[in-house]
Amino acid sequence: MADQSRLSVYLVALGAFALGMASYVTAGLIPLIGDAFSVSAAKAAQLVTAFTLAYGLGSPVIVALLPGHHQRLGLLVALAIFIVANIASALVTSFISLAIWRAIAGVGAGVYLAMGIAAAAAITPEVQRGKAIAIIMGGMASGTVLGVPVSLLMAERLGWASAMWLIAVLGFIACAGLQLKLSALPAAPTLSLVRKLAILKSPHAMGILTVSLLAAIASLGMYTFIAPLMAAAESGAVESITGYLWVWGIGGVVGSFLIGPLVDRFNGPIMTLAIMLLLFIALIALPFSASIHPLLALLPIALWGAVGWALQVPQNNELVRIRQAHGDGNLAVALNESALYLGSAMGAAGGGILLAIHQPISTLAVGAGAIAVVGASVQLALVVNAKH
Repeated sequence: MADQSRLSVYLVALGAFALGMASYVTAGLIPLIGDAFSVSAAKAAQLVTAFTLAYGLGSPVIVALLPGHHQRLGLLVALAIFIVANIASALVTSFISLAIWRAIAGVGAGVYLAMGIAAAAAITPEVQRGKAIAIIMGGMASGTVLGVPVSLLMAERLGWASAMWLIAVLGFIACAGLQLKLSALPAAPTLSLVRKLAILKSPHAMGILTVSLLAAIASLGMYTFIAPLMAAAESGAVESITGYLWVWGIGGVVGSFLIGPLVDRFNGPIMTLAIMLLLFIALIALPFSASIHPLLALLPIALWGAVGWALQVPQNNELVRIRQAHGDGNLAVALNESALYLGSAMGAAGGGILLAIHQPISTLAVGAGAIAVVGASVQLALVVNAKH
């Protein structure tokens, strides 16, 4: 990878770091925002919904409408919109305005990540593409694991808006760097919206997206309930979940960075199959290890975080590989990110239903493991079909 290309990939990753912060920090700011705008915690939590829905549903639409010959401009504009939305979020005086700007930030974030991954793929030799995507996903994971706690500490001392300012500053540094260092990107074929949506008729592409959806239901959906799982009597009645969340997140950062070279050396779909099987093992082992001793749960939690975050590197790499020639590689990546957010929401809703009907908390982990097996079965079918 040439120095210029490597620097551009790291700048995209810095923007992804800011995205990781923006995606998860709002949940920690809910009490402060509720007090600032005199709204309930339940209402303040809708800011998370506004961001994630706009990210998951709005970004594929925008990416589909972007002209193929303005890929670099689209990347920079999306990041600029994300920056402006975070600045505006810090300056608003009404809760409604804040919700609107969080939604705009969500759209900008989703478009930027899809365009950023596609840009990295375009400027990187194919044999190093997995590593480039891993750097970007590792940046996003690091923003979640490292950036969120730092921004929350700032918010406790300087007010909730300081977290938005920090995100905007990091985004601005990335944007300025990309403006200076990112070279012109190859123009994608000019396609009509109908031609771009033909991806939805591709069995291979839809299979990959299905695996991502099922993985998100299992992994991110279960993440929603890690606190009640570890607080349950059968798991040792853990009082503080912070250490377990750190282990999950650090596992995610390590997995994101380590998977890149492996994807470049080995068959990507086979790597995805192995990851789905490891995800199944981690989720199934979680309640059993916790029942023996809470600290034993750290092992499956670390594995869960590592493979859950690592999965999107081979998935995005494979989508770019099979769809770039069709001119809809950017859209494929955007749809993959949408599958993650939709899967997270579905997993959280499904887990909530199980708890509402008074199922044991361990049922959630076992159910998530079962969904991971279904995802592995779909991936196995993709691998077998690719050989015929």
